[in-house]
Amino acid sequence: MTTPTPAAAALRFAYGTNGLTDLRLDDALTLLADLGYDGVSLTLDHMHLDPLAPDLAARTQRVGRRLARLGLTVAVETGARYVLDPGRKHHPTLLDPDSEARAARVGLLLRAVRVGAELGAHAVHCFSGVRPPGTDEDAAWQRLADALQPVLEAAASVGVPLAVEPEPGHLLGDLAGFHRLRETLGDPPALGLTLDVGHCQCLEPQSPADCVRAAAPWIRHVQIEDMRRGVHEHLPFGEGEMDVPPVLEALHAVDYQGLVGVELPRHSHAGPALARSSLAYLKAAEDVAVRGGVAC
Repeated sequence: MTTPTPAAAALRFAYGTNGLTDLRLDDALTLLADLGYDGVSLTLDHMHLDPLAPDLAARTQRVGRRLARLGLTVAVETGARYVLDPGRKHHPTLLDPDSEARAARVGLLLRAVRVGAELGAHAVHCFSGVRPPGTDEDAAWQRLADALQPVLEAAASVGVPLAVEPEPGHLLGDLAGFHRLRETLGDPPALGLTLDVGHCQCLEPQSPADCVRAAAPWIRHVQIEDMRRGVHEHLPFGEGEMDVPPVLEALHAVDYQGLVGVELPRHSHAGPALARSSLAYLKAAEDVAVRGGVAC
């Protein structure tokens, strides 16, 4: 008699609050729980758990209680466009020539680590920023490593991985850049990777599924959306070129345990509808990947 193969544990899907900025945070969390999401990718921003407003600790505790009641797990993201500088998108960065400006970004990340620890987050996300004009490349890499050092120490002290995201056009723009940073820092245990598989579709030489397999030892957080080759534009599923089932199959194969967060930051105007359709798409794609269901 043949013993049946156990069913693979389902991936845990989340949706990014940077794609729900027209909703109050509590409404966004309720929506995601009602739709059947397992978690939320929470971008700290002025409308969602503002990291710079007073009483952050108390507000974080309230959000933590709400997440627990709704049964949602969380990853903390720090990609808010104007949270530090109302006039310049994503500024200042960890590469800013001005030390005080860099310190503002470091301070934001330290707050994010504290929030992540309080919420029981499986990772805190960050990115490098664009290399400033006139800055030598080697100097920029050293500046990035130096800026991240206190954040990594804080992350290690509370047991929350810091997951750096390769962002197209940034100094750390691809998986090769992540490995350069990792090696520069001496491969610290607190340093992990946010793998945006759409970015892999956009610019990596390997397929997104192969990127998952190659980067598996360092992946601490995953973002997902559709995308076209050579075009950094986050698209709803079915509007790009990415073959999603092999990506989900690869995540199963490497036993990824974190959240897989839908990343549609330019689609807040249709956020609730896209949250619904994205989860349906991912569930169908997972059925194809793991259980041989009908293709999406």
